Amino acid sequence: MDIVMSSKPASGHAPVLQVRGLHFGFAGQHLFTDWEADFPAGLSLVAGGDGAGKTSLLRLLAGDCAPQAGRMILLGVDATVQGNDYRAQVFWRDPRAPWPEDLTPQAWVDDVAARYARWSDEDWRSHVAGFSLAQHLHKPVYQLSSGSQRKLLLAAALASGAALTLLDEPVAALDKASITYLLQALEREARTLRLPQRAVIVAHYDELGGLPWRHKIQL
Repeated sequence: MDIVMSSKPASGHAPVLQVRGLHFGFAGQHLFTDWEADFPAGLSLVAGGDGAGKTSLLRLLAGDCAPQAGRMILLGVDATVQGNDYRAQVFWRDPRAPWPEDLTPQAWVDDVAARYARWSDEDWRSHVAGFSLAQHLHKPVYQLSSGSQRKLLLAAALASGAALTLLDEPVAALDKASITYLLQALEREARTLRLPQRAVIVAHYDELGGLPWRHKIQL
């Protein structure tokens, strides 16, 4: 596995997330062996083709599944020792996971907003407008198109303020206007660093038009 670092955290600034000695794989397939990385505040890219392990890595970083060995430390919180405290700082939802039939976007977002101390109602409203989601907020989520479900997930992720925000193939199923809005929103996030202890990690097969990545890893 080829790991390419585009940058390191600036001198005097500790990384938001540290990964040390990560081991993980499935029967007959080793994905990560003694894998290490530091993720600084800002945008980071995990690039690779299908089957490279991008989604598996995001699930590991989210605490959604456990590595066979290794440590993940998010703003001083060790996932192995303080699992609940670690996961409370992470925004992650697998975009392929099914939604409950009785759940509306508004009900889900109300729950998400209550879980994140740095949730921004202003950002949420801005992203709802940018992704043209307002008309869908009171429909059952499972009835929305895959593109609208993705837009809901992205709007909530960006508004969450979570210290570690994980986005898997974010442009999948999006229309052209929504892709344009997403790239603009990610660029604003990267340029302004309004939340200086926030790492946004994006998994995608390419560099998404050259966003201002602080850190890049090729799987």
